[in-house]
Amino acid sequence: MSLPLIFQPIFQVRVWGGRSLETLFQKPLPPDLPIGESWEICDRPEAQSIVTSENFKGKTLNDLWSNHRVEVFGEIYRDYPAGRFPLLVKLLDAREKLSVQVHPPPEKAKELSGEPKTEVWIFLDCSKDACIYAGLQRGITKEKFLNLLEEGKLEEALQRIPVSVGKSIFIPSGRVHAIGAGNVIAEIQQNSDTTYRVYDWNRVGLDGKPRELHISQSLASINFNDFTPNLQDSNVRVIADCPYFRVERKRPPFSLPEFLSKQFAIWLVVSGKICIGANHYKAGTFVLLPPKLDLPISFELTSDSQPELLEITLPAKAAE
Repeated sequence: MSLPLIFQPIFQVRVWGGRSLETLFQKPLPPDLPIGESWEICDRPEAQSIVTSENFKGKTLNDLWSNHRVEVFGEIYRDYPAGRFPLLVKLLDAREKLSVQVHPPPEKAKELSGEPKTEVWIFLDCSKDACIYAGLQRGITKEKFLNLLEEGKLEEALQRIPVSVGKSIFIPSGRVHAIGAGNVIAEIQQNSDTTYRVYDWNRVGLDGKPRELHISQSLASINFNDFTPNLQDSNVRVIADCPYFRVERKRPPFSLPEFLSKQFAIWLVVSGKICIGANHYKAGTFVLLPPKLDLPISFELTSDSQPELLEITLPAKAAE
């Protein structure tokens, strides 16, 4: 019988990070460090998710994708392009706001020696006045953008969007953006770590020096016709459905999806507790469900919030 897979989180120190992943989800963070990201499902050259659960314990995600693909991920991915697992799944803790940045679109990434990255954010915890920046104010041209950047007034070029728990936003490659302070976010993205910083709020890094900016790469990547970012409400069921991933919100009652007979799914427990067979998973846990999983599921309410999870799947065919 197939069993759910759990991976060891990979914690990333960030100048804008905090300790919320410890207080909210009891993640075992290293002491006295600002942890901005927890890479939960990751197959990168510099970082590998390692299985901690019974099935395939000790194996890396890359090993599973390369050598156990049909068994762990499903028959429909047998002829999927070789290489690394196509998704990178994270939790982010933005104690302070992130840099204004952009990820290169596919048509520019190779030229700029980067990797394209489209992503979606789901807001798991927010401070009272939390916001994000995404997309441009109408009328902002490349020339006006550059002028505001040189004047130290770049915030005037960006759309500032208030956010709250449960809401979400899709961030296609080419969309200029920044996560505001006081947000804890689940991020599902293409497997890429290319970020071009265009503005960093005159901040210095953990080494006391200004962090590197990538002005020319950013200007080459930004979509200067992007004026209509769409913040989605917490009652939206399908949060994202694009060539790279699909993210769906699920609340009980429901059973294991029928597609698990053919392919895997990743579940993030957002609130409450989920029981799959004899295993119990609390909020903040990512679970990879292999195909042909046939175990009973149930939910346990651990707070006043309704039990909820996010279901992450991968398209059968790679995007061109």
